[in-house]
Amino acid sequence: MSLTSALTMAGRSLEIFSTGVQVAGQNISNSNTPGYVRESMILRADRSYLKGGLLLGTGASVTGVQQQLDFYLETKIHTSKSDLATSSGKVDAYNQLETILSELGTGDLSTGLNKLSSALQELVNQPESSSLRSLVISAGDALAKQIQSVRTGVDRARTNTTEQVDALVQEANGLIDQVAQYNKEIVKLEAAGLLKSDAGGLRSLRLEAVNRLAEIMPVQAVERENGMIDLYTDTNVLVQGSTTQHFETYVSEDQNVVVNKLRIIESGAELDPTGGEIKGIIEGRDKVLGGFTKDLDQFTAGLIHTLNTLHSQGEGLVGYQNVTGTYGASSTTSTLNQSGLPFPVKHGQFEIKLVNKETGQEETTVINIDADGLGGNDTTLAGLQTTLDGLGNLTATLTTDGKLQLQAADGYEIRFSNDSSGALASLGINTFFQGTNSTNISVNQEIVDNPSLLATGKGGGDGDNTNIIQLAKFLETPSSVLGEIDVDQFYNNLVAGVATNSSTEKALKDGYTTFLSSLQSQRDQISGVSIDEETIKILQYQQSYQAAARIISTVDQLYQVLLNI
Repeated sequence: MSLTSALTMAGRSLEIFSTGVQVAGQNISNSNTPGYVRESMILRADRSYLKGGLLLGTGASVTGVQQQLDFYLETKIHTSKSDLATSSGKVDAYNQLETILSELGTGDLSTGLNKLSSALQELVNQPESSSLRSLVISAGDALAKQIQSVRTGVDRARTNTTEQVDALVQEANGLIDQVAQYNKEIVKLEAAGLLKSDAGGLRSLRLEAVNRLAEIMPVQAVERENGMIDLYTDTNVLVQGSTTQHFETYVSEDQNVVVNKLRIIESGAELDPTGGEIKGIIEGRDKVLGGFTKDLDQFTAGLIHTLNTLHSQGEGLVGYQNVTGTYGASSTTSTLNQSGLPFPVKHGQFEIKLVNKETGQEETTVINIDADGLGGNDTTLAGLQTTLDGLGNLTATLTTDGKLQLQAADGYEIRFSNDSSGALASLGINTFFQGTNSTNISVNQEIVDNPSLLATGKGGGDGDNTNIIQLAKFLETPSSVLGEIDVDQFYNNLVAGVATNSSTEKALKDGYTTFLSSLQSQRDQISGVSIDEETIKILQYQQSYQAAARIISTVDQLYQVLLNI
């Protein structure tokens, strides 16, 4: 090797070791930068050459600066972040639901149910008491308002997610544009490089954008040979080189609540995310809160139907001068079970009494309800109206909205009893509640206006408590609307289900958190910056630099010897 070659090799070594100090310094400077990926200087031995039978080396060269990144591990982290964000969104929904239910407080629904039950029990002993009747109506009204309050709280929580989803969509669109822009800049910077990883700072920024996007929705990143990455969510392309697709929300409705859904702007295709914050929020809105709304509606319908069915079996201290059903049929000529009435009707009968208020004489008529589905002669609302209108001292009509209306002749009043068909409860005649679900339940206005209509007996006088005894057992009366279980058990199952599902989801979230933490620990070992390790490298490069400088000094001395010869 000539002195010139040795000098060239030593000079190149100085550049190498000064570059190494710069790279290590860059790592130390960014040791606390979120998302920064540790960089390493990559060296390769230069080709040797043959001289006089000797194979001599020519030193080393820097081939580039490369990020220390495990792409498979990054993919697992993206997936784990998406899973954790989904679970977190659902946990938030359960937390809101538990707060709304307030089952540990005094204003919860179970307390309202028990207060109504207690008020009915007190009325059993004094069925003629006007104050106790008012207490029952007050308890029923309070329970109805509690149910409506819970529904309003759930609907409000669902509505509030609209802003969250809109904000996440805007953020996702911004991140998509960032990735596309970084793609172009990275290609320019690395165009002349060999490792396709020299644009470390930009790559770290792009990775941070991808990591955040993975929290919002599941993404898959595929890197090209030129350094660009393509991003996908499920089968939809988000970024392809510098080409992008964006999202938007559009208004929809679910259970009388305005909600927003996602679609891709460019194609118009609806998007149903399979993970991430957006999925967690949407599932929390539609499955956790929306699912509870459906259960609450079923519970409310069961409560209404149970109390109304029991109430319709008896009569109050007075009868009705006129009464209009609270439920209308969409078709008066279809069978009762196919007419659009909210509650089922069974094959059976009920009794209608026309009482002469002056003499007390009763005319009792048994009205048969055919609902067996056989023979094609099941009872229709129009047919029922015709039958009732044929009774003496009674006029039966149908309102324009399909409700049955009964009017007693002057000096007479109408009473009902012994309904085995459920027709009265389905029509909303002689009932305790009106409404069909958690948005519209209330005490029947007829009873509110006249508490004496509260059906405590079955015609045995003011002291008759035979019907109120059954009404007081409404909590333990099986309901066909609730799958043949009683109101109390259904509600307990509903609350227990919320608690169990919430606990399960929180455990899943803890599991996802632990798993993500372990993946990030692995990432830190590969991609994180160790101050001690980088300091040692700097010391090594410093010593190597000094050694290379010594070579140059030695070569200089040899040149001086040659010049002095």
